[in-house]
Amino acid sequence: MPRSLILVDVPLASFIEELFAPDCRSGPWSLLEEGTMESLQEVAGLFLYGHPIIDGPFMDRLPNLKVISNFGVGIDHVDLAAAAARGIAVGNTPGAVEGATADLTMALLLASARNLVAGDRFARGPNFRYYDPSLFLGREVHGSTLGIVGLGNIGREVARRARGFDMRILYHSRHRKPEAESELGVEYASLRELLEQAHFVTLNVPMTPETRHLIGEEQLAWMRPDGILINVARGGVVDHEALYRVLADKRIAGAAIDVTEPEPLPRDHPLLRLTNLVITPHLGSAGSRTRLRMARMTVDNIRAGLQGMPLPYAVKQF
Repeated sequence: MPRSLILVDVPLASFIEELFAPDCRSGPWSLLEEGTMESLQEVAGLFLYGHPIIDGPFMDRLPNLKVISNFGVGIDHVDLAAAAARGIAVGNTPGAVEGATADLTMALLLASARNLVAGDRFARGPNFRYYDPSLFLGREVHGSTLGIVGLGNIGREVARRARGFDMRILYHSRHRKPEAESELGVEYASLRELLEQAHFVTLNVPMTPETRHLIGEEQLAWMRPDGILINVARGGVVDHEALYRVLADKRIAGAAIDVTEPEPLPRDHPLLRLTNLVITPHLGSAGSRTRLRMARMTVDNIRAGLQGMPLPYAVKQF
């Protein structure tokens, strides 16, 4: 009996290929364009490694699709209602990425506060000939105020790390969270209050219609002149045009972003020319242990879906 075919949207490391065996076999995403109708009928699952748009018409091209398993938590690129209407199970990897993503949040915060990227370039360049204590003066992180927008699982992990820096921690969420306030010593604030008071603002919200351009021209104007914005959520949470204007005019001190819209940005995008912006290529969950755990969870979802069983890490569908 032939094994079920799972399409994978980017090449995968050999250890993930081994996780598939012996239940199913993987095939390249290019099969969608190059395959025959017969080969498309073999596709029983999708292993989403990147963020391709999976909507109803896409699903209809794969008449025997049973399960969509996303390698990551964010699921805004999958039409959940369309999947539910077609009886297609959808899973992701909750609980796998929080620690690594919070680590990167703090890394970006520290890098932007202490001029690590600019300092690295200068230290490697021809102009570093003697030590000058007046160069690259940054902003102290310890004792500063951190504002966390979105106190979900990742936001809480960020708060735990920030406590080690003796930071005052403000948070803003749709609902106040008294248990987190008690456990983590965080203080609830309106979005405006948070932006006005925080030296560092981290965005840790999911991508939803309500959070699209949550941070735009008006919100950026509320920030302190010495404030720094860190985005590890989704690129669409921040209005890129507004962010460029604010950074170019130096109305805030800087920003550090791990996500953009689109991703990657066009190589001539004006944000890429700014010196007060640190940008990384979506490294939020890019830790070796985290990636392996995500891979196993993603494959576990696929195996369950192929057998018609409830997914162990199912996404709530409509």
